[in-house]
Amino acid sequence: MYTEGMADLNEMIIALPLCPPDQKDAKIALIKERTTDRYLPVFEKVLKSHGQDYLVGNTLSRADIHLVELLYYVEEIDPSLLANFPLVKALKTRISNLPTVKKFLQPGSPRKPPIDEKSLEQARQIFRVK
Repeated sequence: MYTEGMADLNEMIIALPLCPPDQKDAKIALIKERTTDRYLPVFEKVLKSHGQDYLVGNTLSRADIHLVELLYYVEEIDPSLLANFPLVKALKTRISNLPTVKKFLQPGSPRKPPIDEKSLEQARQIFRVK
């Protein structure tokens, strides 16, 4: 259930680079609104309700990893979106400091930076998107 909610928000974010320029501001506003009014409040509430370190009890799960990945995408749009969610921010910090995750997040790692115009144009050519 948690990962499905994350997937919904993630789809909005990953489609953003393909958005026509005249619609981009409206899409960003929608992403911000949904992030702060719909998605992050749910995760904050879950973490608060059981008092554990992770979304599902006190064990790291796939849902935690997916949420942290999504939080990095959210921060690329607007870092202030996490400001009112201290338990979500703490989860992000806790998972980001796990040795293997920390190593992955270092510069030069396989983690890709946000898509830029050059990368977007290459993808359009590869997938024949106009």
